[in-house]
Amino acid sequence: MKISLIFYSINYLNSRIVDIGIMSSSNFKQDLFSQFARVGKALSHANRLELLEFIAQAERSVDELAKVSGLTVANTSQHLQHLRQAGLVVSRKQGLKVFYQLSGEDVIKLLDMVREVAERHIAEVDKLIDTFLTVKDDLEPIPREELIERVKHGLVTVLDVRPAEEYQAGHVPGAVNVPLSELESHLQSLDKDQEVVAYCRGPHCILAFDAVAQCREKGLTAHRLEDGFPEWKLAGLPVESQH
Repeated sequence: MKISLIFYSINYLNSRIVDIGIMSSSNFKQDLFSQFARVGKALSHANRLELLEFIAQAERSVDELAKVSGLTVANTSQHLQHLRQAGLVVSRKQGLKVFYQLSGEDVIKLLDMVREVAERHIAEVDKLIDTFLTVKDDLEPIPREELIERVKHGLVTVLDVRPAEEYQAGHVPGAVNVPLSELESHLQSLDKDQEVVAYCRGPHCILAFDAVAQCREKGLTAHRLEDGFPEWKLAGLPVESQH
């Protein structure tokens, strides 16, 4: 009787182990995809995408991000918590301030992929680009490799039209920082015999488009870089900083 009970118990436990194994296997993908979905959920708000673009330029405090994004500090902090919980940004505390930076340069790659997929498959994206950007500049932008060659031969003036704090955190070697708000007063000092290449935060950053338009209005030959500083850095190209 005892032997039979022992065998029954062993068989029961073996069956439970098999059941648990099957259940774990069937739930594995659901659990895994649920974790992947956390990243998608964090990216599912336009303000968070914009905050990531700002953070990609330089580490910033919550107050600074609120100011540059036009959001309240409370709203900014809430969005940043979503991004942090999804592992897209990391934070550090200094005194009473909390600073955020990207958790890795692969986040820039993720943002670029989101942009590229949207450009290819969402008609509204093309419409927006044509309406607001192409009218400002319908010429092909300068590829990174071509800019490097032109700089090497002293053929261009490279303008970084981002705010000074972003430029100081990192910029294209040899680039001159002239924030867009100050460009008008600097145009007369630019060499009219040299081409100007402007860049800012990314391929759709309107700062570079407006800078090119202003330069051309003054008779300068001007083009945009094909993308922004984060993509330049991601490509492993040389970077200068003043930190």
